Amino acid sequence: MNIDIIVLSIAGLIGLYMAANIGANDLANAMGTSVGSRALTLKQAVLVSIIANVLGATLAGGHVTSTISKGIIDPSLLIDDPSRLMLGMFAALIAASLWVHLATHFGLPVSTTHAIVGAVVGFGIISVGGSAVSWGKIITIAVSWVISPAVGALIGGSIFYLTEKKIMSAKDPYATAVHYAPALIFFVLLVLILSFIFKGLKNLHLEIGFFQTLLLTVPCAALASLFGRKWVRWQVHLKCELRPNPQGYSAVECLFAQLQVLTACYVAFAHGANDVANAIGPLAAIFSVVKTKSVALQVEVPFWMLFVGGLAVGGGLFAFGARVMETIGKNITEITPVRGFCAEFGAATTILICSRLGLPVSTTHVLVGSVVGVGLMRGMGTLDLRILKNIGLSWIVTLPFTIVLAMVLYKLLTLFLL
Repeated sequence: MNIDIIVLSIAGLIGLYMAANIGANDLANAMGTSVGSRALTLKQAVLVSIIANVLGATLAGGHVTSTISKGIIDPSLLIDDPSRLMLGMFAALIAASLWVHLATHFGLPVSTTHAIVGAVVGFGIISVGGSAVSWGKIITIAVSWVISPAVGALIGGSIFYLTEKKIMSAKDPYATAVHYAPALIFFVLLVLILSFIFKGLKNLHLEIGFFQTLLLTVPCAALASLFGRKWVRWQVHLKCELRPNPQGYSAVECLFAQLQVLTACYVAFAHGANDVANAIGPLAAIFSVVKTKSVALQVEVPFWMLFVGGLAVGGGLFAFGARVMETIGKNITEITPVRGFCAEFGAATTILICSRLGLPVSTTHVLVGSVVGVGLMRGMGTLDLRILKNIGLSWIVTLPFTIVLAMVLYKLLTLFLL
């Protein structure tokens, strides 16, 4: 059998393994609040995530990607030795996959982006030296460990506080929620549409300014909000009044469950657009080296890779994602549709604002922070501090663990194959 076919087959299996781990951890924590609040069943969450992930990956997943993820090292330093780049990507994929798998096994939500970055740093140190690594980017990632959860907690907690004060504390919470429904739908759709354009579709490099985008999105969100109240009332009537309500929702919880499903669809789409590349980018680099026998600074990502990657991510959520979803949706603090909506909408708003301000944030860290912020508004006693300590430690360990593991794996691969 041709050696190139063997290399690509092994690389494909590793890439699929990484994609499945991304689904089991990264996407699982994104869908966890929806499943935890019972706005979506596990099967519904898997179906929504697979469809939205594949759409995000194929429509906006970036058909051209940098050879080495996130610009951590300069691929031109390996231009005379493409085989080392290929083995380095093997090592990076395996190291990141093993770490994310381990974290998923213990139900710990970690950043798969940080895992692949740490793994690339590891093989970069061994292959071209520590001076070639962009340590400024590593410091930026470390800063995001503080920025991401802190801003997520602030915005998520604030949204929950306002919801509790204005709606849940009213004499008739449902009537008040219906009254505020157009405003709620307006802001939800405004944030989601802006997020689609600026984050979910960023790989398409749309040249649209912020204010021009506002001029397009504000009327769309306003128009939708005019019909939103009737749609929400119809959904509540259909799901909570016409037939038995297996979740035991109140009418107001039914209303917020519908809004939460909207945010869950956005999270899954944006995840496919941005995070499938964590598995497919290194695989595309290996594919390029095998095909051209050279190192390219940027490589084409075939459509089929993005499609299969999106499917693998959704499959990973179904196969292994239950523990991480339980951590996000139940173990940190008890989640209801109202709290889940505030956490997810808070996370989406945080990511949008920080992205526009150029602040380094991790989607995983923001969402965890937003859940914590909602819990804090209910009182410190509602949070499981032991779980939070374990999550914090897993974030800190991600970079050094993947760096060292990738170094060991790269050394072994070069020792036996070069």
